[in-house]
Amino acid sequence: MTPRKRFRAGRRSAAALALVALVGFAGIGIQYADAAQAHRPKKDTIQSSLDALVKAGVAPGALVSVRDSKGRVTNYTAGVNDPRTKAKVPTDGYVRMASNTKMYTSVAVLQLVEEGKVRLDEPIETYLPRLVRGKGFDGHTITVRHLLSMTSGLPEYDLPDVSVWGERYYEPRDMLDSAFAHEAHAPAPGGQVQYRNANYIVAGLLVQKVTGRPISEVITNKILKPVGLHETYWPGVGDKTIRQPHAKGYLPDPETTGWVDTTQVDPSIAWAAGQMISTPSDLNKFLVALQNGKLISPATLAEMRDSKVFLPGGEAFPDLVWHYGLGVTGYDLSCGGRAWGHGGDIDGYSSRTAITAEGRAVTIVVTAAVNDGVFQVLDAFDAALCAGR
Repeated sequence: MTPRKRFRAGRRSAAALALVALVGFAGIGIQYADAAQAHRPKKDTIQSSLDALVKAGVAPGALVSVRDSKGRVTNYTAGVNDPRTKAKVPTDGYVRMASNTKMYTSVAVLQLVEEGKVRLDEPIETYLPRLVRGKGFDGHTITVRHLLSMTSGLPEYDLPDVSVWGERYYEPRDMLDSAFAHEAHAPAPGGQVQYRNANYIVAGLLVQKVTGRPISEVITNKILKPVGLHETYWPGVGDKTIRQPHAKGYLPDPETTGWVDTTQVDPSIAWAAGQMISTPSDLNKFLVALQNGKLISPATLAEMRDSKVFLPGGEAFPDLVWHYGLGVTGYDLSCGGRAWGHGGDIDGYSSRTAITAEGRAVTIVVTAAVNDGVFQVLDAFDAALCAGR
């Protein structure tokens, strides 16, 4: 493994804030590694790392679920679910998974590829004629693969404040109208990875057009039910709630040192890019099923993990690295090897989830949208993935 600089946890800077802004509303995990400082923490350090996150003020609460290679599950919590009442964080509670939804949308597309109904290298124009049009981009030159790999060059849609989007219901076309009013982000499709939720709004419409069914139904019937993901669901139209027991989500109060509850919002603005709800342990079950060939074939999984390096920190953090495939992210671990999963950020929750080659799956969730605290979350995530080695 190539050594990479390890950034100090909790580092506060404008660049750190910009990094999280790049990750965005339904963002993805950032990975770093440092072979020179690699260590193999004991399992009890998972709890201590969660406690440290809460003590540092990253979030009011935190949850972790660990599934080892033999299927044994250990759940952890830290902090409080309600800063006012001091109620405990529910063990393995429901959370908004945000951009982890992209893995499910990608699998739905790849299942259609295996059925011969979609071709990865076919232009999106074939399936959604006259939809993708704008300044510097056209559906004739953007393929299905470009969408799933974030290499289409499509612009991103505008995201208003949570006080606005959280109260409104959005149709997929609303997001695309917003995105397509902007210029393309790249001169030609197939180039560098540019993480844009708009790609997965188009991918969701592709699934619906080919199947003739709502994407929520397709994901439920072809992904969730076949592998027993009973705690994962797509909230219904207008549903702002989360099933019980759930971890409450928060944002820092700009006028005080407290927290503002943002648990109940309408997530439709994220749709196929980030609308779903799950529990940490059910996210791990999905990763196990995916890796074990229960959702797509091993050959298709290998194609899903065929990735490009993406440097989300830009010049400010050039050694922050992730590997983006077709709706999955590869994380280079401090203990060696690469784990595969995704991540998600929404106002109220920040999560990272991945599985190692040996089958150890970890999902960590903090109950706030993190900014500079992202580095501490990644430290804890890396430690939990490496703890089994």
